Amino acid sequence: MSHGTHAIDTRHARSTLAASRSALGALLLRDVTVLRKDVKLFVLRTVIQPFLLCFVFLFVFPKIGQSVGAGSGQSAFATVLVAGVVGISIMFQGVQSVALQMSQEFGFTREIEDRVQAPCPIWLVALEKVISGAIQGMVSAAIVLPIAALVHARGVHANIHVHWLVMLTLVPLACVAMGSLGLVLGTSFEPRNIGLMFGFIILPITFLGGTYYQWDRLAPVKIGSWHWLQTVVLVNPLLYVNEGMRAAFTNVAHIHLYVVYPVLVAFCAGFLSLGLRNFRRRVLS
Repeated sequence: MSHGTHAIDTRHARSTLAASRSALGALLLRDVTVLRKDVKLFVLRTVIQPFLLCFVFLFVFPKIGQSVGAGSGQSAFATVLVAGVVGISIMFQGVQSVALQMSQEFGFTREIEDRVQAPCPIWLVALEKVISGAIQGMVSAAIVLPIAALVHARGVHANIHVHWLVMLTLVPLACVAMGSLGLVLGTSFEPRNIGLMFGFIILPITFLGGTYYQWDRLAPVKIGSWHWLQTVVLVNPLLYVNEGMRAAFTNVAHIHLYVVYPVLVAFCAGFLSLGLRNFRRRVLS
């Protein structure tokens, strides 16, 4: 009798796992189908900001004599900026594809009610959103890198050196971290207050996330002997994404990878844990 009960429990566990796996695949397939239908909009929202950053800083500024740096300094800034725009594109994809979409689904569309009826645990529905956002982030990075490397004035060159092992491990990790951040933001802000998210969260993260500069360049900003800005920005997840992109795509100085990897893993775990808890609370409320 005990053996029969154990066999039934094992089959039940397998059937639950299979149903959850099928539901996760179906949810991902749905998001991919929607993305294929809106591929032009996806490419446009992915390209426009990095293109404008590179166009203004690396093309317009040198043309009008208002360059950031001079001579080789222009190319050095271009190298730093290319990695930064890849990182910022990953971050914005995590926010747009997860947080904004989730805000709509919790808001007027109420689509989230259909999703949570899938034959899988509630947390798996939220995890699917993160995975979908991470995939879109990787696609975004693949689109943005060549654009950022090529849009510049004559005489300005971004020195790209791809470190394949770092790229193949760090880019997916960064995408998951930013997708998890999108889950936290999407479940923390009410749909009517989504504008506050950009003003109070996204803007500070963007400008203090090392997109336009390396972390070690902040050393002169200090009070007495305390490098206060270098210390404050260490809580910014985008900083580690951008420094990691510099390690993956350039040879410029960056925060050590033995710091970048563990911190991004910690951000992934923290954001995912908080996001899943918020998601469950929002769905059941």
